[in-house]
Amino acid sequence: MFFATGFFSGKIPFAPGTFGTITAIPFALVFLIIPSSFYGIYITGLILAAIYFADQAEKILGEKDPGCIVIDEIAGYVVTMSMVPVNIYTLAAGFFIFRFFDIVKCAPVRYFENNFSGGAGVVLDDIMAGIFSAVVLRILY
Repeated sequence: MFFATGFFSGKIPFAPGTFGTITAIPFALVFLIIPSSFYGIYITGLILAAIYFADQAEKILGEKDPGCIVIDEIAGYVVTMSMVPVNIYTLAAGFFIFRFFDIVKCAPVRYFENNFSGGAGVVLDDIMAGIFSAVVLRILY
């Protein structure tokens, strides 16, 4: 539960997804210290871990995609930040762009939320929001 809730940031009673995304910033800063050739391994590992922890948390809580699970926001925000140099400006822009796509859930994002269950259902919609956000952020950059 500790990891699934983003070190308990998802337990904050209002805007848990926003606080989960704030919690993701240190995970995005990892891009400053690892070689770009390892980005894919890092992102894949984070997504797989997010799916596992989200799945376990859903089972513990007995709910489908409860708001306190924010590891999906962490993974989605890291995907958002993967296509631009990480700095204060891209971190801030990526934050707002990702929150927009995560909240609005346009058709392809909603598809993953509606058609997958368990940890994959929790995480994959945020990964799609992260992909859209990464593309927009890259265009703006």
